[in-house]
Amino acid sequence: MSTSVWTMSVGAVAGLILAGYGVWMLATGRAPGPTARAFRCVRDAGYYHLLFGVALALVVIGTGLDRGMVTVFITVPAIVLAGVAVVRFRPRGRRPHEHPGGT
Repeated sequence: MSTSVWTMSVGAVAGLILAGYGVWMLATGRAPGPTARAFRCVRDAGYYHLLFGVALALVVIGTGLDRGMVTVFITVPAIVLAGVAVVRFRPRGRRPHEHPGGT
């Protein structure tokens, strides 16, 4: 197995794991502590991981094809998905909540 095939395989698996992790968070409404603290809400964390995972998998698929225009038509949506993840669902940390007593 060549280095490029091995690297693409690892990238595809990583993309699928990220997407699966995002789907799991969206389905259960739960996220591990470090992930939950990094995002405003579990929904944002789920979509962020889902979109990045799908984008990574698409880039790997597009790179593996030997057709220039097909690669472009697969890679451009991947870039859009990653852009949406970064702009709309990026990690921001939770907003501090006010105490019920006022102060």
